[in-house]
Amino acid sequence: MNNENAKTKHAETKIGGMYALPLAVAAIVFAVLLAACASIGNPEGGPRDYQPPVFVRSTPMPGQTGVTPSRLELYFDENVSLDDAFNKVIISPVQKSTPVVRAGGRRITVELRDTLQPNTTYTIDFADAIRDLNEGNILDGFAIDFATGDSIDSLQISGIVLSARDLEPAQGITVGVTTDMSDTAFVKSPLQRIARTNQRGQFTIRNLKAGTYRIFAVNDVNRDNCWDRSEDVAFYDLDIVPSSRPTIVSDTLRSSEGTDSIVERDATLFLPNDVLLTWFNEDYHAQYIKDSQRPDRRRLFVGMGAPHDTLPTLTLVGGPRDGDTDADWALLQANANSDSLTYWIRDPELLAIDTLRVSVHHSAQDSLSRRVWVNDTINFIYRAPKVSKKKKKEEADSLNVPEREFATLTVKSQSSHEVYAPMRIESALPISRIDTTGVYLQQQVDSVWKDLVLPPLRPDSLNPLLGRVFDYRWDPGAKYRLLVDSAAVTSIYDSIHNKALRHEFTIKKLEEYSNLAFTIKPSMVDGHALCFELLNNSDKVMRTVPVDTATGKVVVPYITPGTYYARVFIDANGNGRWDTGNFAERLQPEEVAYFDKKLELKANWDNELAWDIYAKAIDTQKPYAILKNKPKLKPGEKAPDQEEELDEWGEPINRGGSRRGTSRQGLSLPVGRNGLQTADDRVQRR
Repeated sequence: MNNENAKTKHAETKIGGMYALPLAVAAIVFAVLLAACASIGNPEGGPRDYQPPVFVRSTPMPGQTGVTPSRLELYFDENVSLDDAFNKVIISPVQKSTPVVRAGGRRITVELRDTLQPNTTYTIDFADAIRDLNEGNILDGFAIDFATGDSIDSLQISGIVLSARDLEPAQGITVGVTTDMSDTAFVKSPLQRIARTNQRGQFTIRNLKAGTYRIFAVNDVNRDNCWDRSEDVAFYDLDIVPSSRPTIVSDTLRSSEGTDSIVERDATLFLPNDVLLTWFNEDYHAQYIKDSQRPDRRRLFVGMGAPHDTLPTLTLVGGPRDGDTDADWALLQANANSDSLTYWIRDPELLAIDTLRVSVHHSAQDSLSRRVWVNDTINFIYRAPKVSKKKKKEEADSLNVPEREFATLTVKSQSSHEVYAPMRIESALPISRIDTTGVYLQQQVDSVWKDLVLPPLRPDSLNPLLGRVFDYRWDPGAKYRLLVDSAAVTSIYDSIHNKALRHEFTIKKLEEYSNLAFTIKPSMVDGHALCFELLNNSDKVMRTVPVDTATGKVVVPYITPGTYYARVFIDANGNGRWDTGNFAERLQPEEVAYFDKKLELKANWDNELAWDIYAKAIDTQKPYAILKNKPKLKPGEKAPDQEEELDEWGEPINRGGSRRGTSRQGLSLPVGRNGLQTADDRVQRR
């Protein structure tokens, strides 16, 4: 008798035995069961499951050689699901046709749709797509490999990808290698082996042959495994030669009684495992006219597709001023990038014409991204706003006296004015001249307004056509007022002046501020100065201050109390602002570092701190509170406590940290099951 029949017979015997029970006993059992079903309460279960699924077996087996499967089946110890398999699961070398990946019960199937290459090692990398069905516990970094030849390549490269500007972990970005050492590598030819970063920005490129590689990262929007200039990109300055060596690792085992024991085992360590890639975007946009309009009679607006280093020329076509350029009939108001251009028409004759035909001579790019100059002819049409019948009747019934127009003035200040801030005035129309005898600055002394000497008014660098600004050494806590007589400001349209303006304001007291000072080490990096950035709790820059190259000191006075954070960048070109990289020129973006503690700045409080920008690993510097790409926490896992505060004496509470050493080293990357490696650790037993 075979085992199957024996089991069936045994089951039948047990069932048959139930018929021998007395009828009364059966009734009692039925009543008890019925009462249990009717009772209300929570079922008692075991402890919550925090463990990810465990790989059991597969067809073909991991590392199997001499196989050319069109379908793979993987089995786990519990029911599993897949999260965003289309984007997370990748096959390397890349296949032209996307494989079909499905989960059902305890099985995952992968159907390959391309012919496999001979003598090639294939890797199916699931990243963090696999999780158990009930609790959602993630099996991070799981991969399986097989070879169509008689040997399997086993070398690996591991590391992390961070945003160059703000050290955010790059999630789901493509990282790959190529043996092509030409300048067009990764631009004209795809990456040869790839991986995807996990939620922490970590990656492992597996199953590499021995050799020399270049490594890149790309936010591959069009999924071609090459880089287009509009995509985010990262590159490594050095060529990489992967290697491995034997090592000994320690494992912690927990017994059924709850006691821990540490055991050691032989393993293989794959190097390098600390590659740092910092992604950037060149902010490349095709140069073209993306918008053109005439919002009112006085203005022509031209919006360019990208920042301009050379302004376009507008030439009138036809009409009374045919052939005249904008320098003859308009004033230009441009933003800082010169990609948003407003032309204020000065000529009354042109103002009266509803449609102006204009030739715009501007730079653009040809199909090879080379600069060329082109002419676009545009009709700028003014369309008067529609007037309701009611409005028309009211105008007809009135005395038909046209409403007088004014160049409205606004003061760019609140009633409470910062002690360090200049005073800014802005006109609704371009300013032609200001009669300063009609502008007064006064201070209230003992309830009496005292006239002060008005400082020189200069064009506002932020808006020179419409704005004027003046500096003054304000007395903290004092009350001031600014008076501007009517007709003191004349617009470029001579008949239009300002209305009278009166603005009263009070200067903040010094005790309302907090002051911050850092001594930063090192004060220079590779001969380059540092710039300090004070950030708010949204990671937005509030102040930028250069660091003293001799002492490393930086002082930020007059800060409104609140929660802040700090960052520095290495100002490699000395222009005082952070600059992105350039792939074609092999120029890395300027490096940044975060102060790893939040700054709770209180009123009337001075804070003096020391900061070694290399005292903590770069991937652990950014405080968790302002991290935007927060990794999803595992069930039961708490968010890391990175918000170390200052003690009552203004000294940082130092809990230590690792060191990154040089600008391209010093990651806190873990090795093992919870880090960059595969589920079998890829620090392999020998």
